[in-house]
Amino acid sequence: MATRQKSAGGSLLELVVIVAVALGLALGIQAFLVKPYRIPSGSMIPTLEVGQRVLVNRIGNRFADPRVGDVIVFHPPKGSDTDTCGDGDRRQGQACDMPTQRRSDVNFIKRVVAGPGDTIYIKGGHVFRNGRAERDGYISRSCENSDGRGCNFTTPITIPANHWFMMGDNRGESDDSRFWGPVPRSWIIGGAFATYWPPKRIGLL
Repeated sequence: MATRQKSAGGSLLELVVIVAVALGLALGIQAFLVKPYRIPSGSMIPTLEVGQRVLVNRIGNRFADPRVGDVIVFHPPKGSDTDTCGDGDRRQGQACDMPTQRRSDVNFIKRVVAGPGDTIYIKGGHVFRNGRAERDGYISRSCENSDGRGCNFTTPITIPANHWFMMGDNRGESDDSRFWGPVPRSWIIGGAFATYWPPKRIGLL
């Protein structure tokens, strides 16, 4: 009887250890390697729909800078909810070229359209980077035949060192760097590399 009780106690302890290790690994993976993220808005339509879920590579961000075209999860600047630009001398027809000094605690997901030193302007929702139009077959048509919100910022700006300019693929329906500025390297969480939900949209980004 004593042997059975000892065996049962040992099995319970083993189970507790296994669960604790599994939980620790899961938390470690989310904290340092890969983290799931739910799409909260329509700003990335048609690439990503509301409620779709993606996987974000957190460790890759530590070894390489973002590239133009990458879909990135990051912290926007404080004031992004009110379109606050950090440049008090912003000119007419110019996108915001400087964020406020503090980051927000919320997470956004957008596409990198320009990096440090790039000069850009926006016309009809299309980005012209260093004099050339971006290849943007992934964007929505929300800026076609429209002079609406954010579709035209034709005064060029230059992206500061160590900053990246983010825009949603749904150009006429996205709150992004056009209104609150480029994002510093230290505010970037990681690159979205795959979508896993819903099942019909499973794939790489």
